[in-house]
Amino acid sequence: MPVPTTKTLFRGVNILDSTGADPYPGDVLVENDRITAVGDLDPAAAHGARVIEGRGRTLMSGLCDAHTHFSWNNSADLDGLGTLPVEEHLLFCIESARTYIDSGYTMCLGAASAKERLDVVCRDAINTGRIPGPRYLANGPEIAVTGGALIKSITKFADGPEGMRKAVRELIDIGVDQIKLSMTGEEITGTQRAEDTYFSDEETAAAVTEAHRRGKRVCAHARSAESVKMCIRNKVDIIYHASFTDAEGMDMLEANKDWVFVAPGINWLVATLYEAESFGFPQEAAEAVGYKKELETAIQGLREMHRRGVKVLPGGDYGFAWTPHGTYARDLEHFVELLGFTPMEAIIAATAWGGEIMLRPHELGKIQPGYLADLLLVDGDPLADITVLQDRDKLDYIMKDGRFHKEAADQPAPAPPNPGSIDHKRAVPRHA
Repeated sequence: MPVPTTKTLFRGVNILDSTGADPYPGDVLVENDRITAVGDLDPAAAHGARVIEGRGRTLMSGLCDAHTHFSWNNSADLDGLGTLPVEEHLLFCIESARTYIDSGYTMCLGAASAKERLDVVCRDAINTGRIPGPRYLANGPEIAVTGGALIKSITKFADGPEGMRKAVRELIDIGVDQIKLSMTGEEITGTQRAEDTYFSDEETAAAVTEAHRRGKRVCAHARSAESVKMCIRNKVDIIYHASFTDAEGMDMLEANKDWVFVAPGINWLVATLYEAESFGFPQEAAEAVGYKKELETAIQGLREMHRRGVKVLPGGDYGFAWTPHGTYARDLEHFVELLGFTPMEAIIAATAWGGEIMLRPHELGKIQPGYLADLLLVDGDPLADITVLQDRDKLDYIMKDGRFHKEAADQPAPAPPNPGSIDHKRAVPRHA
């Protein structure tokens, strides 16, 4: 028996379509899970549809976080990520997934999981509708060499090319979508320097070759100048941080900008430098170990990457005590205020480029006919004030796959149909 079509019409909205065009007034029709019409629609298009009156509010694509950690648990105890029992840890991951979509994020790319299957289990539960959350590409524990782990309790260790191949195979066997390499240090550890590089070219090449052979991408924690160049030489697909990229590395990024993504996690640097004092890491200590230098160097380099057309995406390292879950859209403000992006460019980086990094540029990240209906109706203009996307109360409607995750109280949801007289054209599936 054919499944009845469900239709939703967003009428009288300001359409920010993520193509780079200026927003324009119009209507957007959704049928089942896809956008079928955009523009000044014939009133007949609304026949059988549930109508959402836009009243000039902004309709835009759902957002993407390109560096997601569901399993980072808002704690200042980094080692505690390893000792937290798996049952409680899974519950926190489920809450993180819900927080992401509550915040308007309909796409997330996993950047490492604190335990082997946490990401995979959450991805599968989201895909089957058991829990609410964004579209998710799952990762496993990050791979580090002996002596190169940032947090030993959540790390998978491997040494040499054969060790890397084995570690990659084991993670692919549990069902990950991509592999994470932890190639450099991090100053907050007190022992691992951000400009240190722990991987060899041979180890990097082995990990990437094995992953690509199995159809998986590779991302890397790479802060040092040498690690960025090592990533490019060996075709690492997604580079996290890239803080100390030098002139040679910048040229290599530009020459390979058709395939590489950079996700700097800029809010981590800002918050660790200026907002971690109440969690035991005052600004003086952060400056002393190098975070001020790194932030200033990263800003300069990321502005240059943007100028050269390298795809730099927002998102990253939310889930520590001073970068808590739910504050993800701060990255967009940093892109505008620190990195020289216009608000439109920041939104395109978080939407259209999000569709690209999720490997679905033809159906995610834009408001165009044929695209999946992952939509936000925003009470405000993010081009005039990018910070409006940080206010969940301003996200009046959140839709994923043509179904509402959140609906504003400005107009009532349709009443449940009378079982004896169901109007299938008006019955709209809802999340439990």
